[in-house]
Amino acid sequence: MVEKILYKEESYKIIGACMKVHRGLGSGFLESVYEEALEQEFKVAGIPFERQVKLNIFYEDRKLKKYFIADFVCFDKIVLEIKSVKYVPVAFLSQLNNYLAATRKELGILVNFGTTSLTYKRIVNTTHSR
Repeated sequence: MVEKILYKEESYKIIGACMKVHRGLGSGFLESVYEEALEQEFKVAGIPFERQVKLNIFYEDRKLKKYFIADFVCFDKIVLEIKSVKYVPVAFLSQLNNYLAATRKELGILVNFGTTSLTYKRIVNTTHSR
């Protein structure tokens, strides 16, 4: 049985844009630099996005007062968090997983620009995925 990859085409476009930015800038800049460059690249690539998006958090079907700010939400359904660190701690993956569960988004992508080769990880919210 072949497993379907959640938002495969959308993810491919997002990662491709991230790779292009990484090739152009290299590693070592602050996250804010990559964020600004990605905004430009998303526009060029025709990727719909929102930057610095306030995402509501829910607990037992009730919206909490607390929220978190996502670096990007692309295609109105994929949370994109960018980092620029030498090593990605497990805590970053757990944090993105928690964001997905709390906001009921199905897919998150954590991208790290802080190494010589771009690294990324797709996180699927199994609690609320189709």
